Amino acid sequence: MIEIIPVQRKRQVVLILLSLAVSVFGIEARAQVSSPTAKERVMAYQANGTFDVKITPQKADNKVAESAGVGRMSIHKQFHGDLEATSDGEMLTVGSAASSGGYVAIEKVSGTLKGRTGTFALQHSGLMNHGEPKLSIAVVPDSGTGDLAGLSGTFNIRIAEGKHFYEFKYSMPEPEK
Repeated sequence: MIEIIPVQRKRQVVLILLSLAVSVFGIEARAQVSSPTAKERVMAYQANGTFDVKITPQKADNKVAESAGVGRMSIHKQFHGDLEATSDGEMLTVGSAASSGGYVAIEKVSGTLKGRTGTFALQHSGLMNHGEPKLSIAVVPDSGTGDLAGLSGTFNIRIAEGKHFYEFKYSMPEPEK
C-alpha cells in the first residue's frame, strides 16, 4: 500500500534526508580495492580538503515515485584542497515522519587529485534509522579515467560550523616512471 505524504510532511522528510546527506560526522565507509595486475604496485593515499555543495530539488520523473514520497535532487559540488574538482550528480530520497529514511546518489567528479587529472564516479548510500545516520560513499570500481584510472577508495564527510570537509582514503596504481 502506498502512503501519500502531504506536501508539508514531504518537505520535512526531505530536510531530514538532506541533513543526513550533508551532516554525517565521522562515519567511514569500507574501501573497495581492486586487485592490481602483476606489474602494478598499488599505493594507499589520503586526500583532505573542503567542498561547497548545492542541492537543487527536481520534479519527480513519474507519478508513482511522486506518490510514494520519493524526492529527486541534483547535486553540484566544488572541491578544494588535495582534490581540486567539480562534481555533478543526482540524489533520490525517501523518508518517514519517525526521523528515518534513506538516500542514494551518484556523482561524477572531474578534476585533479594531488596532481593527477581525470574523472571518477562516487556512489552514496545513506540511511537514517530514528535519527541514527549511516553513510557509505565509495568510488565506483573502474570509473577512473586519465591519470585517475585504477582509482578506488572511500569518502568521509564532516561538517563543522557550517563548513563541509572531506577525507578521501584511496588507492591507485603507482605512476610509471
